[in-house]
Amino acid sequence: MKVELIAHTPEPEKIVATAAKLCYSSSDISSLKEGLTEDKTRSFIEMLVSIGHESVMEHVSFTFGIEGISRACSHQLVRHRIASYSQKSQRYVNENGFEFITPPSIAEIPEAKNEFDKVIADIQRSYEKIADLLTEKNKAELIASGIDEKTAASKARKLANEDARFLLPNACETKIIVTMNVRSLFNFFEHRCCNRAQWEIRAVANEMLRLCLETAPAIFASAGPSCVSSGKCPEGKMSCGKLKEVREYFASLKKN
Repeated sequence: MKVELIAHTPEPEKIVATAAKLCYSSSDISSLKEGLTEDKTRSFIEMLVSIGHESVMEHVSFTFGIEGISRACSHQLVRHRIASYSQKSQRYVNENGFEFITPPSIAEIPEAKNEFDKVIADIQRSYEKIADLLTEKNKAELIASGIDEKTAASKARKLANEDARFLLPNACETKIIVTMNVRSLFNFFEHRCCNRAQWEIRAVANEMLRLCLETAPAIFASAGPSCVSSGKCPEGKMSCGKLKEVREYFASLKKN
């Protein structure tokens, strides 16, 4: 898994502080921004976070490049609707010999790992065979319709990918670019940094938070799972029961 912060709103904390101050000031925007020193900005952000004034956080966004995750993980990720996504397409990209993600729990058991690898290898072979058969059929039909052979060959394979992908497993590796504003990130971290989140998306979320903290430490000072951000666990009887360990982990992220 690789998570990279590839872009973000310039001067994110100053933008948030300026937007918040504007709500309570008759001054022009340029004057408001010029008066925000680094210390004043940090202090103002801390106040905003403490009172839960999150609407002004929507003016700042972060864009991440995420690689080496499974389709099972990306399906969870895209359920966070206030965000923008661009993902490697299984329709347009040939998945012959596709990379795949093996869950650690399976990798730890040799017999389970062997069975997993065997099934993946069978799917890879079947995918390639089905794609080739579909390509031949599509090419013949396209040529028969009057399309030249070179163009027909290119289109035939893309059409084949469209249906051959139905065979691909959740383990199939994918790449995705994600853009979220800060308010959406707060919500994402509350749900996906939680110990009860699935292991893979939790690892992605934790790394995204670490990168956010490097860029805007004041904004994300209280970010994390609900037990960190609000001090309460919403899981009730289903709580992980590791409140102290979780808080210590996220406190260590914020010190680094």
